Formats: sequence, structure tokens, C-alpha cells
Amino acid sequence: MSASQDTLLQVRDLYKHFPIRAGLLQRQVGAVKAVDGVDFDVYRGETLGLVGESGCGKSTTARLVTRLLDPTGGSITWEGRDIATLSRKELKPLRREMQMIFQDPYSSLNPRKTVGTIIGEPFIIHGVETDERKRKRMVQELMEQVGLNPEHYNRLPHQFSGGQRQRIGVARAIALKPKLIVADEPVSALDVSIQAQILNLLRDLQKELGLTIIFIAHDLSVVRHTCDRVAVMYLGRIVEQATSDELYAHPRHPYTGALLSAVPVPDPRLSRDKHRQVLGGDVPSPTNPPSACRFHTRCPKFVEGTCDVNDPPLELKDGGNLAACHFPLTDDEIARRVPTAAA
Repeated sequence: MSASQDTLLQVRDLYKHFPIRAGLLQRQVGAVKAVDGVDFDVYRGETLGLVGESGCGKSTTARLVTRLLDPTGGSITWEGRDIATLSRKELKPLRREMQMIFQDPYSSLNPRKTVGTIIGEPFIIHGVETDERKRKRMVQELMEQVGLNPEHYNRLPHQFSGGQRQRIGVARAIALKPKLIVADEPVSALDVSIQAQILNLLRDLQKELGLTIIFIAHDLSVVRHTCDRVAVMYLGRIVEQATSDELYAHPRHPYTGALLSAVPVPDPRLSRDKHRQVLGGDVPSPTNPPSACRFHTRCPKFVEGTCDVNDPPLELKDGGNLAACHFPLTDDEIARRVPTAAA
């Protein structure tokens, strides 16, 4: 999948703070800093992966980009237009151009509606096709396109398996021929064999429809074979960005190196040579994140007086990676954590 450098979406200094309220008057006593200053670009026709531990802000970022949540601050520029402050009415035409595939295929479909109604609902909402017979034919074509039997048009979601339900979600997402699909961990609730089928389906649809995809996941092996570029998040911020090949071969941020060191290696020889980097402590609370570098409380390369004082910018490092780190990994350190890079 070759990515054009034509920017479809540009995110700058994006914030989302959820207020914490207490007392009889429900005064704000704090905030959960779910997304805390995020910058990235999405190029037309590419797949951008967004990875990180649970609670790092990936899904919140997805909902901000699609304006399912209102940002606390920052800009979201869609084809040259800032959509961060648009009203619901102003956003409605844009809904056709960006759609979302949700994580859980069991809870994202209305159990009381038939599959035909679920997939056909976008046509009704946006007034694309008012004739019921024509709409049914369009829905059945979509079902066939994602690998479902069109004859199951009148079935309810509980009559389908998890993988089939996710195909229903995919069909609903592509119904209006959007430019951008945001896939929020679309395979994490599925069996491994079914995961591969859904990933292949998304790849085929991307080629067929010219889709741009933001793919959110915590499974690094899935992201490696799916995405053109990868952005790694930690505690509400992006700490590294690079092409998929470069990130997996030469991670520069210590957090990325630790994540990759935990990925199983099928080759026993390489697995034996690999040094597992175990991070100390727990992920800090997003209500009170560490000062300066967010990762310094768990970082094996922590230097007092620098990492806990100066906030590192996301800047270009050796190999072309963007990393927010004062002391990025050296090639020798990378080889110990990711022996496949040196093999």
C-alpha cells in the first residue's frame, strides 16, 4: 500500500481533558488528561497505525478525529478546513466522508434491528436512497462485498458469529463510500483465524475503494503487517512516529523498544538472543501525569535533571523516526531488544 503525501487529515496540539467533579455543587477538582497535546498527519490512501497500552488515549483520539467527542483544545484539519469547532449541523455532511468501525461487534450493533436495516440506515439518515427496493438491493450488494450472504438480509445480529458481525460493521462503515475509515481495534475481540480474514477484507476494500485508514490496536504484530506508518502513544501523547518497517527494525524511543521486546519471536535462535526489557512500576495516572517526559518514571535510560525537567519534543532522530526522547536507543540497544533488526 503506497501512501501519497497528499494530506487528508492534519491534527495539531489536540487535547481532551475529562473533568473530575466532587461535592454537592459538583465543582471540578481535577481532570483526566486522556489526550494531552497530540500531533499527526494522515496521508490520502495510507493506513496509519495508532498503538500503545490500554488507557493511553488511542480510542479517545479516534473519537476526537471523527468528532464523536468535542476536543478541549487543538485543531483537526480535514482537507484544509478546521472541523474541531463545527456544530452538529455543520458536521453532518462530513459524516459521509469519515466513518468508524468499533471494537466490539457484539455491542456496536442494535440487537432489535435486522442486518438489512443496520447497514441501510446511513442511506436513510443522509437521504441517499429513499426507494426501499433500491435500498435493499444496495444493502445486499454491500453484504456480498464484505463476504456475507445477501439472503441473510432479514436476520438479527445474534444469528451471526463475531466475525460476521464485524463484517456487518464494515459494510455499514463503507455504505456511503467514505474517504476515511477509523478502525478502533476492529479485530481484538475475534479469534486469531478470524482476525486475519477481517484484516484481509480491510486491505482489499482499501485498494478497491481508495480508502484511507486509521488503524488502532495494541497488538504490534497486527499493526506491522497492516499499516504504512505507525504512531506510538503513551499517557496521552505520541512518543514515536515512523514507517512500519523502520519502527519495527530501529525503534528509537525506549518505550517502543520495550513494547517490541515483548513481542514473541517464532525463531528459537533469535528468541534466545533477545533481551526482554521489563518496565518497572505501573502506568502513571492520567489525572496526574509525570512532569517533563511522561515516560521518565519507568524509563531504563532516565537521567535525573534532564528527563524529569525538560519535556522532549517529537523530533527527527537517526533513521528518520520522529521520537520524543532526550536519549534515544542506540543501534546496539536496538539489536539486543529486537534481534530481527540485526539478523
